[in-house]
Amino acid sequence: MRASLIALCLLAATPAAFAAPVSAQTAQTEAVTIDNARIDAALQQMIASDRAAGVSALVWKDGREVYFGSAGFADRAANRPMARDTIAQIYSMTKPVTGVALMQLWEAGKVRLDDPLANYLPEYASMRVYAGKDAAGQPRYVAAERPITVRDIMRHTAGFAYGAGPTPAHDAYVAAAPLALDIDLAEASRRLATVPLLYQPGKQWEYSIAVDVQAALVEKLSGQPFADYVRAHIFEPLKMRETAWRQPDTRLPRFAAMYEKREGRMVQQDAVASRVLNFQDHKLTPGGFGLASTLDDYQRFARMLLNGGELEGARILKSSTVKLMASDQLDPAVKERSWLPSKGHVGFGFDFAVRKGQPLTAEESRGATGEFFWDGMASTLFWVDPANELTAVLFVQTLPYDGTLHRDFRAAVYGPGYKGPPGD
Repeated sequence: MRASLIALCLLAATPAAFAAPVSAQTAQTEAVTIDNARIDAALQQMIASDRAAGVSALVWKDGREVYFGSAGFADRAANRPMARDTIAQIYSMTKPVTGVALMQLWEAGKVRLDDPLANYLPEYASMRVYAGKDAAGQPRYVAAERPITVRDIMRHTAGFAYGAGPTPAHDAYVAAAPLALDIDLAEASRRLATVPLLYQPGKQWEYSIAVDVQAALVEKLSGQPFADYVRAHIFEPLKMRETAWRQPDTRLPRFAAMYEKREGRMVQQDAVASRVLNFQDHKLTPGGFGLASTLDDYQRFARMLLNGGELEGARILKSSTVKLMASDQLDPAVKERSWLPSKGHVGFGFDFAVRKGQPLTAEESRGATGEFFWDGMASTLFWVDPANELTAVLFVQTLPYDGTLHRDFRAAVYGPGYKGPPGD
C-alpha cells in the first residue's frame, strides 16, 4: 500500500491589494463579470461527462465572495453529495504552503536565496550529475559545476528527480526511496543527497522533490517539526482550522472519496488505501503533497496572497515577498522546461506558475497576465489574479490529473473569449 501511495503521489502533478504600483503593472483591459449560471453549467457538465464524481468551487472578487457551487458526489457509494465542508486531498497544492513557510524564514534573515543549499543541509555539498553512458553502456557521472542554491529548490532548477524514469539516476532515486512514509524529513533529505542529479543545477526546469527539501530546510532553520511550524505560523493565524496532513478521525465522514478513470469510466478507489496519508500515523510530513483541506480554508490562503500577505489582521508575509514569489524566476537561457509549457503562457516563480502574457491559443486556459497558480494531482486547482482582484479554488478528486477540468472552469469564470491584459 505504501509503495503504491508514493508512486501515486509522484505522478502529480494577484494580490489585488498588493499596492498601487503592482496593480499598475497588470492594468486591466477587459472587464470580468462573474456569471453564476455559466459556472454552474460547467460544473454540471464535468459530472455529466464523467470526468468527475463530485466538484465544488469558490470564487472571490473585489473583496467578497461572488460564487460558490457544487455538483455530484463526494462519495457516490455512500450517496453523499459534494458539499462546502467536504475535505479533499490537495496533493501538490501543498507546495505553495511550504514555499510560504520557507519565505517567512527568509524574511527573518535565517536563509539567503542564493546561498548554497549545503550551507544549511550539508549532505548536498558534493553532488554528482548523470552524464549519459560510456562506450560500454555504463553510466557516467560528473561533479556538479556549481552548488545547488536555495533559489534552485524554490523554482525546480536543482536537478532532482521525482520518481521512476529512463535514466540510472531515476533508478537510484527509486532505490533510495526518499519519500517513504516511515522516515522523517531529515532522513528523506539524506537519502535524496545520495542520488545523482539529472542535470547541472540551474540548467533546466524539472518538476521534482525539491519542495520536500524546502520542508526539511524549514525544520532545520526553525528548530520545529515542519507540520508544527506550518500550523503555528500559517494555519492558525489564517484560521485554516481544517487543513492538515493528519486529520482527526472525527472528520472522516466529510472526507471525499478518490476516483480514477479506468477504461473510460470513473471508478471509486478503495477507501482505506486512498486515505492512508491523512488518517494513519506515519513519520513523513511531505512538503510537496499530503495536505487535506476544505474550500473555505484554502480560499483563506489564496486571499492572503491576493491581499499581499495579510488577511484580517494576520500578517503572514510582506507584500514584497509575495510579489517576489509570484515573479518569473526562470532565466531565458533555461530552455528545457519539461511539461511546464502545457500550463500555458507561463514562467515559474517560487512554488507557483506565473502567467506572463495572454493565452497563445484558443485551447489554452483563460487567465490574466500577472496571475499565479498551482494545482494538484487529483485535479484540484487554485489561482490568484491581481488584475481582476480575484481568487478561485476548484476541488475535485479525479485521477489521473485532468487539465480539461481546469480549462472549462477557467472559461466559465472569465468567459471563453477572455484574454486579459497584455504581457510579454
